[in-house]
Amino acid sequence: MHRGKLCILLPVFCLLTLYSCKIGRFFWYNYANISDHKIFPYRKISNSDQPFCFQNGRPLAKPIIIKNQDEAIVLDDYLPTSKTVAFLIIKNDSILYEKYYHDYQDSSLVASFSVAKSFVSALTGIAVKEGYIKSIEQSITDYLPELKDEGFKQITIKHLLQMTSGIKYSENYYTPFSGAAGSYYGTNLRKAISRLKIKNPPGKMFHYQSINTQLLALILERAVKKDISSYLEEKLWQPSGMEHNASWSLDRKKNGLEKAFCCLNACTHDFAKFGRLYLNKGDWNGIQIIPEYWITASTKKDTTEGSKWYYQYQWWIGSGKHGDFSARGHLGQYIYVYPKKDIII
Repeated sequence: MHRGKLCILLPVFCLLTLYSCKIGRFFWYNYANISDHKIFPYRKISNSDQPFCFQNGRPLAKPIIIKNQDEAIVLDDYLPTSKTVAFLIIKNDSILYEKYYHDYQDSSLVASFSVAKSFVSALTGIAVKEGYIKSIEQSITDYLPELKDEGFKQITIKHLLQMTSGIKYSENYYTPFSGAAGSYYGTNLRKAISRLKIKNPPGKMFHYQSINTQLLALILERAVKKDISSYLEEKLWQPSGMEHNASWSLDRKKNGLEKAFCCLNACTHDFAKFGRLYLNKGDWNGIQIIPEYWITASTKKDTTEGSKWYYQYQWWIGSGKHGDFSARGHLGQYIYVYPKKDIII
């Protein structure tokens, strides 16, 4: 072959080879983005045939003032200059404020990142109620026998919920060699899970790690004997009157596993309805979708068994003064719930 052609083809070959692995995808896509639902295979989650719609409330009489680095700013002035694509304020089931930016609208699909963790928690609570999971005190090896290390037998489902499992895992999206980046861009989560190691004894220390949620999802899949997208559709998405189809990104097309720690993709109003479900203690217009005790446990302070008061069952807890809590995503996604004022943001 001519030397000039070889010089051209060699870098192309290297690039294609690199692109085929998680490291290549990390550099090719150059950091996670809220539009990443377009680059991964996915499972569809169908909307309800009886959608629930929030009512349009009275426009706010005064502008909303926020603090940004101790500076008072009008929200309407701040949002267009930020990376915000959607912003909703709902009170008493009425929309008080609704804005969209950067070509997004109410029907646009948005990646949730770690907001998805709170959905996995809800599905876990439902599975416990239905008897698919006997108890959150069960060892995870009851469902994940491929975890060979004896230390895994000491890890319970509750440890995963509370992020106190002690599993060795790097929660870092800024290097392709971290656990989180590997889980995000990798194409075989089942294989990666089988190679996990223990770092610390469980129930001793809080360490926020996406792998805990991913293990919860695999436990759910095996307990209910269906993929978690189907379980979400059946037990939560359709019963809660979701207006739009959603999707859950997979690690691969064939026999794919949901990237449960990050990649549930949905529209703004439907994310808000999930907040409404928790605002109303799991009750949806008279139907108890999620057990009330599960909602209570997910939104109260608890520091036992190494857990932190500000994180319970894959939800973030507020200061305690107002009883507020939120689901949070890596790039600034929030479902904020303030029960005392009947507010969802």
